[in-house]
Amino acid sequence: MRAARAALVLTLAQVADATGIGIATLKRYEATTGVPAAKKNNLQKIKTFYEAAGIEFIGTHDDRPGIRINTK
Repeated sequence: MRAARAALVLTLAQVADATGIGIATLKRYEATTGVPAAKKNNLQKIKTFYEAAGIEFIGTHDDRPGIRINTK
């Protein structure tokens, strides 16, 4: 998540505003190694937001996770 945000040059506040997820929650998710424990559908909201912005998540949490940037 942190790599996706950095690639798009976004602040935590911008992601929070776009997804409706609190900044403290986003910070906790970004600080977690692997897939963070999440309530509700927060991870899906984040994934949908980044994918709409041109980020493709590749690999798995166990095998070379990363992003591919597909901005236009």
